[in-house]
Amino acid sequence: MSRIGRKPIPVPSTVTVTVEPEVVRVNGPRGNLEERKNRAIEVVQEDGNLLVTRPTDRAEHRALHGLTRSLIANMVEGVTNGFTKTLEIQGVGYRALLKGRDLELALGYSHPVPIKAPEGIEFEVPIPTRIIVKGNNKQVVGEIAAIIRKQRPPEPYKGKGVRYQGEYVARKVGKRA
Repeated sequence: MSRIGRKPIPVPSTVTVTVEPEVVRVNGPRGNLEERKNRAIEVVQEDGNLLVTRPTDRAEHRALHGLTRSLIANMVEGVTNGFTKTLEIQGVGYRALLKGRDLELALGYSHPVPIKAPEGIEFEVPIPTRIIVKGNNKQVVGEIAAIIRKQRPPEPYKGKGVRYQGEYVARKVGKRA
């Protein structure tokens, strides 16, 4: 049996969960999130916990069991604490600037690279070489961080580019005479 799917999801007192046949809605202090779920997977609320159960041991039900539990747990976490991803910029003249809610990156191109903040996402630039992406939805936060990193991924020779905080970049030796 799925070890992840079996774990109960603790629901804080500030969070309300509404379970419908195909949709799970979570409301909390930081906002509202909703996610579609398969009709076969059951979500039951019992004394401050959510339990996710599956009808059979068929492969598709086993796969959906852990997935549904993880998605709901991430929604509960998102509306209580939120999610953050930190990106670091390395390179001479590479920097980030906040323009209203949006982000403007100088990454060695002949033009600045604008990044629009989608609904529910906010950017922070504590120093010009660090970007913090914040939001309630874990998937959207990760997606926007990946889009920012994709603008100039770290290159292996000098390590210049945008990387996740703590990301290891394998370095290569340059040409030898």
